[in-house]
Amino acid sequence: MAAPNRSVAPVQGSPARAGLPKVVLMLPTASKTLGEAAAVVQEGFLAAARTDDALSVTLLSSDDGEAAQRYREAVADGARVVVGPLTRGAIAAVAPEVSVPTLALNAFDPGIPANPKLLSLSLAIEGEARQLAQLMREDGRRQPAVLVARDALSRRLAQAFAAEWQRLGGRAPLSLELDAEETAIAGRIGGADALLLAAGAEAAARWRGQLSAELPVYGASPLNLRRDQPALAGARVIDMPWFLMPDHPAVKRYPRPDARLTQQTERLYALGVDAYRLAVRLAARPATPGLALDGVTGDLRLGRDRQFERRLPVTVLEGAAP
Repeated sequence: MAAPNRSVAPVQGSPARAGLPKVVLMLPTASKTLGEAAAVVQEGFLAAARTDDALSVTLLSSDDGEAAQRYREAVADGARVVVGPLTRGAIAAVAPEVSVPTLALNAFDPGIPANPKLLSLSLAIEGEARQLAQLMREDGRRQPAVLVARDALSRRLAQAFAAEWQRLGGRAPLSLELDAEETAIAGRIGGADALLLAAGAEAAARWRGQLSAELPVYGASPLNLRRDQPALAGARVIDMPWFLMPDHPAVKRYPRPDARLTQQTERLYALGVDAYRLAVRLAARPATPGLALDGVTGDLRLGRDRQFERRLPVTVLEGAAP
């Protein structure tokens, strides 16, 4: 049996009580590139831990190269549940070692060995893209066009939307990859009856201003800036309850982060909150498909692929302030 990792630090939400299940939070908090993001996830996780005090929490800093060894140490040290790793490389390294319920905080790469104890909770944009395709179908749209910014996240959103749209029986949507400053779009979208803006809010607003106000517009969470957006008024956008549902019981229950976080990094804080809440469930019972949580990051449900699907509420962006 591996010796316990002496760098692991226990954290208690309130004075320790005997018998609390042990959860290890395994994140690359010392990483030069991912340390800041990992620290925000950890902050949300600990905020939930201090509120609910249902688990004994231990923090474990680990990068990709040492992930497998750190995982073995966590299990040897008595972990009932492991939350993490955060990167796909570390998940792949840990996958063959998984022996206790383990909630990875990223989507699985193809080829990850099937293991009922290895689960995934992520904020992957592909899940939002699939929901947007389903929402358009429910709204009666039949011929969407997609305007795509020239960055990796926007391209992933557009590709996943097109794949889901075709899975639902539609024809491949028209997709136009554009520069943020590009103009003269109106004549290029043909007879589209809806528009998906796969871009950041600034580029999306610029493109939207060139098109008919009657054309229905849809977008993913990057379009929601939590303020009036006149150029995008009327757009149907999905985002997590953490931002859209202030009266949601869990949203009200857990403390907000301090003001230094951007909208994007605050999503990672919310991910940490739901990761803790799922860890409580995993410590109490085996995870089976259909396991659900009314989460602050969305309505979570475990699929047969061992990944939690997030269903997000829909909002209509506002224009000028009243």
